[in-house]
Amino acid sequence: MTLTHRLAAERLTLGYGDRVVISSLDLAVPPGEITVIVGANACGKSTLLRSMTRLLAPREGRVVLDGKAVHRLPAKELARTLGLLPQSPVAPEGITVSDLVGRGRHPHQGVFSRWNAEDDAAVAAALDATHTAELADRAVDELSGGQRQRVWIAMALAQQTDLLLLDEPTTFLDASHQVEVLDLLTDLNHARGTTIVMVLHDLNLAARYADHLIAVADGALHAAGAPREVLTETTVKAVFGLDSRVIEDPVSGRPLMLPIGRHHSGPPGGGPKATGPDPAHG
Repeated sequence: MTLTHRLAAERLTLGYGDRVVISSLDLAVPPGEITVIVGANACGKSTLLRSMTRLLAPREGRVVLDGKAVHRLPAKELARTLGLLPQSPVAPEGITVSDLVGRGRHPHQGVFSRWNAEDDAAVAAALDATHTAELADRAVDELSGGQRQRVWIAMALAQQTDLLLLDEPTTFLDASHQVEVLDLLTDLNHARGTTIVMVLHDLNLAARYADHLIAVADGALHAAGAPREVLTETTVKAVFGLDSRVIEDPVSGRPLMLPIGRHHSGPPGGGPKATGPDPAHG
């Protein structure tokens, strides 16, 4: 059960070269819930997610899974518990959709084990869930950006981990497919208890789908808690430098951020968007 798995960062400092991106950050991921990380561009959201899956070694502190530092766990053991969909994954040239999704089953393959019916079922379920089954025999590099993104999500689902981390899973998707993917992840969370951690740019989608919302600013944890506690006009101003009004979403009952632009027609350049995909990365 995913409720037995605890993922946390302890006094975590991350960086590239001489640049420190995250400094002395403490963070606990609530098990069995959907956590969404938000923040301005280049604030360290993706860097934090990469470290939590041990793709980036910390300069100080550590990321722990069930009390053990993830950077000390065997790769295959970690991959059976924690899955990652990175920001800009690259598929091998010419690989088909079914073969790529099947790679999600690699952590479950032992030295002497062979592909079996359980693997077939996991791949088929992932393709069906992401509406990519009709693409199974096509080459990934022939697909549109939105189709490729759904295929990558299918691969992550096929891995069938108790914890799933996704960096901008709605990238390249139109509005309807964004909601479809986030509904799918919510269903996975409700049905299997999968702990999900996502980086999203759209504040209103983040507030609508998160059980636990984390706002990162200037390399530090600015706020964390229920969306109603975190998505406030004060936080939007502090984290994004944007004036806004936060009201109750009449559909979801969650907080809804309305940006106040210079001409009252939308957010100024560089601010968070109220709706729709944002191809920029953090």
